Amino acid sequence: MSSSVQPMRVKAAYHRIVDNFQPVLLVSLAAASLVALMRLGTEELTSLVRELQPVHLFFTGFLPAAAVIFYLMRRPCTVYLTDYACFHSSFNHPLARIPMASFVEHNKKTPSMNERSVRFISRLLERSGLGEETCLPAAHNFVPTHEYCTLDNARAEFELVVFSAIDDLLAKTGIAPDAIGILVVNCSLFCPTPSLVDMIIHKYNLRGDIRSMNLSGMGCSAGLISVGLARNLLQVAPRGSHALVVSTETITPNYYVGNERAMLLPNCLFRVGGAAALLSTSPVNARFRLKHLVRTHTGAGNDSAYRCVFQEEDDEGNVGINLSKDLMVIAGKSLEANITRIGPLVLPLREQLLFALSLVARKVFRARTKPYIPNFSKAFKHFCIHAGGRAVIDELQKSLSLSDEQVEASRMTLHRFGNTSSSSLWYELAYMEAKGRMRKGDRVWMIGFGSGFKCNSAAWECIEPAPNADGPWATSIHRYPVVIPDVLKH
Repeated sequence: MSSSVQPMRVKAAYHRIVDNFQPVLLVSLAAASLVALMRLGTEELTSLVRELQPVHLFFTGFLPAAAVIFYLMRRPCTVYLTDYACFHSSFNHPLARIPMASFVEHNKKTPSMNERSVRFISRLLERSGLGEETCLPAAHNFVPTHEYCTLDNARAEFELVVFSAIDDLLAKTGIAPDAIGILVVNCSLFCPTPSLVDMIIHKYNLRGDIRSMNLSGMGCSAGLISVGLARNLLQVAPRGSHALVVSTETITPNYYVGNERAMLLPNCLFRVGGAAALLSTSPVNARFRLKHLVRTHTGAGNDSAYRCVFQEEDDEGNVGINLSKDLMVIAGKSLEANITRIGPLVLPLREQLLFALSLVARKVFRARTKPYIPNFSKAFKHFCIHAGGRAVIDELQKSLSLSDEQVEASRMTLHRFGNTSSSSLWYELAYMEAKGRMRKGDRVWMIGFGSGFKCNSAAWECIEPAPNADGPWATSIHRYPVVIPDVLKH
């Protein structure tokens, strides 16, 4: 056996023991009891049985058996990711890539936008980290854009993106629509009537008893919230049930036409995208295992965190999303809170101790030391950081001491697809698989941020890597990674 294979097997065994501590303990106690009984002689064993009263037999036999049965019934079911699919622009649709020069020109044609705002948009795009192939809705093909941001066009965008992703997912998994018992959809800023889940149920003729949930206003981290909700619903569903999770953001009705700089940022960063994921408690054909999902919310009693991503009207009555200048500071604090919770679940003991000592020194003894950032590379092989913008990726890379390769998927996703909100994490996972970097047993950490303010994260373990590079990167993966200049001239 090679020297490189042995540590990998030892590490895998360590993770299996940690993740299954209670079953290992029960089996060990049962084995020890059995060995003790086997050491007794025939006469001693016979004498012991004769001396036992019915009450003794009850406590030594029935109660342990009942305890084991109760434990097995109450033990949470393992949730698996059967597969996932992302919308991509190779489908036959009216969406089109809009080069930055065209986007700036369209903004010039918006009567309510002044020249100062147009110059700001142009400078922002040059430094955004977005490429020239990102997609915007069909309404952005027309001038003036805001006049085409209608309810009908918003519905058309949602149907195009989501139905394409679901069609792809059903084709990949081979599952019939009537086998889906749970449906969770998240889209923050578009909430029509009938709801988005109703549109999907109507399109695919899903079951009448389906458990459906429609999440809105949850921000870019809503994708992991949806996964968590689907996981919880699967715990009370029959074993082997399937849950469909759909994550997207509809751009059409959210085009800001005012001149507030903080509200112009979403216009420049957000792009069309969506993803569909199939979860199940059955391991059959599963590709990933959900290990942990941790949600942290820092908005309780904190006005700065609560309002740092805020939908409101400007002085002229134009509705848009205001991104606070304190966003990165608040995101950093939210990440620290999330790390405090997920760290003990995934990190080696040494990293946990160093982090705990640092926390005690700062909180208890008021020591003026920098917080110790655990080395999460010892727990995860791959990182999916929400592609919210270049500043978000830069800040997390610095905070977590990640290498350029470890944040490559996030940067390339931002460049190729833009900020697709809650679905960006799935595009990043698809990038790693398209590059052939995923291996069986690899662990993946997804980190998402959202309004409120929330930081959510999920840990996955790969069971079976993708057999090919089909998906959103199929036609472009050979060109990536690309060098992204600090300032892009267009």
